[in-house]
Amino acid sequence: MSWGPLQPARIRFIDGQAPAATDFADHYPDPADAPARARRIFLDGNQLPGRWAGRPRFVILETGFGLGHNFLATWAAWQQDPRRCGTLWYLAIDKHPPRRVDLARAHAASSWPAMAADLLDRWPPLTPDLHLMDFDGGRVRLLLALGDIAAVLPDLVAQVDAFYLDGFAPEGNPAMWDPYRLRQLPRLAASGARLAAACAASALRQGLGAAGFVVEPASGSPDLPEMTVAQFAPRFANPAPAGRQPLPRRSHPVAPQVAVIGAGLAGAAVAQVLAARGVAVRVFERRPHGAAETSGNAGGLFHGVVHANDGPHARWLRAAALHTERVLRPLVGTGTGNGAVPGAVAGLLRGEQSLAASGMQALIDRLALPADYVQVMQSAGRPARWLYPGGGWVSPAALCHHWLALPGVETHFDADVQSLQHHGERWQLLAADGRCLHSADAVVLCNAGDAMRLLSGLATGAPWPLRRVRGQVSMLPAALSHQPGLPALRQPWADTGYALRLADGRVLFGATSQTDDDEPGLRDADHLANLATLRRLTGWAGEARPGQFDGRVGWRLQSDDRLPLLGPVPDAQAAARLPSARHHDQPRHVPRHPGLQVFTALGSRGISHAALGAEVLASWLLGDPVPAPASLMDALDPARFIARAARRAG
Repeated sequence: MSWGPLQPARIRFIDGQAPAATDFADHYPDPADAPARARRIFLDGNQLPGRWAGRPRFVILETGFGLGHNFLATWAAWQQDPRRCGTLWYLAIDKHPPRRVDLARAHAASSWPAMAADLLDRWPPLTPDLHLMDFDGGRVRLLLALGDIAAVLPDLVAQVDAFYLDGFAPEGNPAMWDPYRLRQLPRLAASGARLAAACAASALRQGLGAAGFVVEPASGSPDLPEMTVAQFAPRFANPAPAGRQPLPRRSHPVAPQVAVIGAGLAGAAVAQVLAARGVAVRVFERRPHGAAETSGNAGGLFHGVVHANDGPHARWLRAAALHTERVLRPLVGTGTGNGAVPGAVAGLLRGEQSLAASGMQALIDRLALPADYVQVMQSAGRPARWLYPGGGWVSPAALCHHWLALPGVETHFDADVQSLQHHGERWQLLAADGRCLHSADAVVLCNAGDAMRLLSGLATGAPWPLRRVRGQVSMLPAALSHQPGLPALRQPWADTGYALRLADGRVLFGATSQTDDDEPGLRDADHLANLATLRRLTGWAGEARPGQFDGRVGWRLQSDDRLPLLGPVPDAQAAARLPSARHHDQPRHVPRHPGLQVFTALGSRGISHAALGAEVLASWLLGDPVPAPASLMDALDPARFIARAARRAG
């Protein structure tokens, strides 16, 4: 379910007064008083910083981000605490987030100027999604959920240690304090969780009591509002569904060991994300030189999409593309392709097949998508196109190399894993002669179609509806790429195909798409098809022959629903033993093979999928807050095929 459309906050600034929220007939906290208010109500009310001391992870959920004062105060307290937790996760929900210009004005005289500047620098396009932002080298992670709390709260996947219930007064914002909303908190609350609220209404206290919280005596000081403080003490706790249970934590302080099979985009992304979270990671790749299949192309695109119904495909690709932009922007430099990784984050133009410019703009307006995510671009003599300002291109092979070279990632190339064996609580990776190449707590299969071979001896519900698609790209050498009439291609152009100018001046264009085609050699017919794509996109009519082109053939794996397979591998035999199909008609309820994960079927959108998919998988595996809604996790889950069959049977 989409969280949109999203309406940014309307804020009125009056000199000498607290900013006014015109939609709620209320005021934001006065910036001068906000630090003291945050400490008194939320930090002290949750016994912070003491409760996070020495812990590897601490998770906070705020129900109204507002202008970010509580986040900045918490970050400052964490930064100043020598006994701080290893990673501070800060989840926040906001239905009406501020625009960047208003956020800048609100923090013009901030008590934390450097931190406020960092927040402004990372402030995302205001789309109805989860936005993951890293601070302090990734040790403070802000997960901003933009949408109505009624839709967002049931869609979060996290174990929360401290709740900040903040928002405008119940008189003007009753939905934020609705006792029905409080019923979602026990599902999210970790053992021993605490809660502090900037409200002392009796209905709130009664609702918290009904939700399993013990409300403690607390009252505000004369210069601060009344508050409520509570401790989570449920009579019983429901376990997480089978498909949402993380890797069991060890009793001794040893980092979990994870083997990643496959060194393409999926495997490299997963490896570097896990290593950044302190996991001991080894990557096994059967090819001697790493990235293969389409991860070896000289360039590839990333961008979001716009769909009228804003369904799972559109929502996932939007969130994934926005996250990819955040990850790649510092790696590719200033958009010239001269950064650590060849590429550019300078926008992407995509053709539209069925809508005129007026219809495209009407769709953007109906979905309330901001201009820093998508615009309609018109130019003389050409049909209207979508402009994705945060889109662009990158060399997938160079990106894989960069990720695999990061600290904590150990690579083993030319290592052919022939089978997997679950031995005790660990997985063994076996060679053709039966030798154990490695033993790990968990395995992540990122080796495209070859993952199906390794899973063939396990009951997974396979064969999954997957297709192996051959693609040939063509390349116009730099000496021929500046012919009259051929556009400069300062941004990649795309529709069903694409054209982009690489950093060295060559023009890459294509690609063909042929299912069940194993021909490895370049074909003139495919070069001609790609040339037709280049002409259609650019209008170029210059002379060119297939013999002048370079090219490459690769294969991509895609699912019938065009979404990746991401998450723990299902156990079909265990599912079949359940009393009825109703017990696994949702992916999250399907039993799993413990410690076995998959990230494959990235299709033609591997660059867009990889970075956010890796973060989702790492959180899913380790029990961290997941940077994707539960509804999208279900849409990506490899158990979705078993669940669909169960619904049909039911």
